[in-house]
Amino acid sequence: MRFSAIIKRFAIVIIFLVTILPVQSQNYSVTSGRAIRNFEKGREYFTQKKDKEAEESLWKALKADDQFIEAWFMLAQIYLDNNEIEMAAEYYLNGLAVDPEGYANGYLKVTEMELSIGKYTEAKEHLEIWKKYPLNDKTSQALAEKLERNLDFAINAVRNPVQFKPEPLGEAVNTELFEYWPSLSADEKTIFFTALGPPNPDLPPHRLKMQEDLYLAVNNDGRWTGRTYLEPPVNTNRNEGAQTITADGKHIYFTACDRPDGYGMCDIYYSRVEDDGSWSKPVNLGEPVNSWYSEKHPAISADGRMLCFTSNRPGGKGDYDLWISEKRGDSWSKPVNMGDSINTPGVEQSPFLHPDQQSLYFSSDGWPGMGMGDIFFSRLKGNMSCSIPANLGYPVNTHNEEIGFIVNARGNRAYYASNRREGTDTDIYTFEMPWDVRPVPVSYISGRVYDSRTMKGIEARFELIDIETGNLVMEVVSNPGEGDYFVSLPTGSAYAFNVSQPGYLFYSDHFEIARRYDRLEPMRMDIPLDPVRKGKTVVLNNIFFAIDSYRLQETSRVELDKIYDFLDLNKNVRVEISGHTDSTGTSGYNLELSEKRAKQVVDYLTSMGIESEQMEARGYGDTIPIADNATEKGRARNRRTELKVIWTGND
Repeated sequence: MRFSAIIKRFAIVIIFLVTILPVQSQNYSVTSGRAIRNFEKGREYFTQKKDKEAEESLWKALKADDQFIEAWFMLAQIYLDNNEIEMAAEYYLNGLAVDPEGYANGYLKVTEMELSIGKYTEAKEHLEIWKKYPLNDKTSQALAEKLERNLDFAINAVRNPVQFKPEPLGEAVNTELFEYWPSLSADEKTIFFTALGPPNPDLPPHRLKMQEDLYLAVNNDGRWTGRTYLEPPVNTNRNEGAQTITADGKHIYFTACDRPDGYGMCDIYYSRVEDDGSWSKPVNLGEPVNSWYSEKHPAISADGRMLCFTSNRPGGKGDYDLWISEKRGDSWSKPVNMGDSINTPGVEQSPFLHPDQQSLYFSSDGWPGMGMGDIFFSRLKGNMSCSIPANLGYPVNTHNEEIGFIVNARGNRAYYASNRREGTDTDIYTFEMPWDVRPVPVSYISGRVYDSRTMKGIEARFELIDIETGNLVMEVVSNPGEGDYFVSLPTGSAYAFNVSQPGYLFYSDHFEIARRYDRLEPMRMDIPLDPVRKGKTVVLNNIFFAIDSYRLQETSRVELDKIYDFLDLNKNVRVEISGHTDSTGTSGYNLELSEKRAKQVVDYLTSMGIESEQMEARGYGDTIPIADNATEKGRARNRRTELKVIWTGND
């Protein structure tokens, strides 16, 4: 779960050979007795993990004979084990220079080392040397092809950097400890993050006893303040981290490992904000999401219906893959591997699903990149497939491992953790997103839904549906206590917005926000729902007709289906479908047009199976305006279709 760069251990095969060779001098690359005695002493120290003593003996061996290949290789291994990769590569090259043809695959190891520290030009040169030797090793050939793809990409990326100016988030988030894995609410007022520190946040740091815990901070006039430790039962004396939150910031999914109620090594857990502001006891998601294997790095969609995560479970394409599961009622579907368009034989991890519900960001070392693991971007399609991932470019990605990447709802700023500043541990940074990898900007609607008579909050279902495609874009349920809700609203499309709850008339609205990258103003809407009773009316804001026509447009289908569901659920209800026009045209023409429009709606519903006795059509022309006909905005409101309850089984 730890974010900091994972140092890959390169297998220097010759070291293994050296450690099993017998003592006889004829088996070494030199014959000097002094050199061999010092080498064997160094080898003994090496096996005892006494690196300092081993290095001293190896230098004595090399002083006696600097053509001692095995001594150079073992010295390189010591430096590699201590993460001094540049020196390790230099010493390994010294050994290769003695007999390059005898150890040609060593140039692949050097190439891999130099790629890992960003020495791309040197790595490319050493890869070209390796290609001069006729080798038939398929494993080495596959490694060489992967290294060459990465090097070609990295060299070109460095020559063509993207806009990148990272800014640290400030002292409320970043401290002398390790902070990483940010998660941001859609309104950008709350940021959650993982921190590695002492078990009790009130204790001074003590690096011999550290654990991962979850924190949050709030945005106060553009400045992050109020670093807050998530109290038990969320944080425990074990590790919690790699979290994700829903757009409203009230539901959190996180990774926890080796717990008594766990299914495997690492599992995904869930908690939510209670009515009193506290967090509920975390619940293991259980099967089929969690398994005997390792599930971690959850990414939840804005509406909480889709969960993406990393796992090494069977059926994948590589070491760790991205999997996705959908929430159906109160349970999760069997996870599906995201396939070859995302996953590779390498490691895919740390997914992030943007609130636009179509942009996926993740880390991978399998696609061409800068080194150990880069951030990539892909578009989700309606059939769960994805576009070919795009690398976010240099210097967003570097030779280090980039992970834990998110983007704000507006799509213009990214957040991630890095140890890029000298003298600091891992901190969280923000920067402006490059234009070509931005998601669709997202605004949001929030408010409260309540009973129009009692004013009490209602647990209602909210649907955001793309009118053109009929696809369900967002589905959330309001808080059962207060009735508060939060719905993300992607720009660039027209949406039907429906609110429904059994026993109530549904609410219908329509939104169309042009895609733009400037300020997106959120909306506040408090919505009263009327109980189903005689005389109550709902405006059908998503019934559309062409100008001066009574032909239903195809985009009306979403609303018509909602009316069908309501009437099918309430078979004891009789309704009037009424048509209304503005004052343009003669009264007689308007009356006829409104009657024909109302009848078209009734005829459609009858054709779908609703009994004709449940409905009647009536036109009112321009006789019942609800707005001023002197303005275009007012006339648009007056051109409407309504549903009115005229009888219930209780009447």
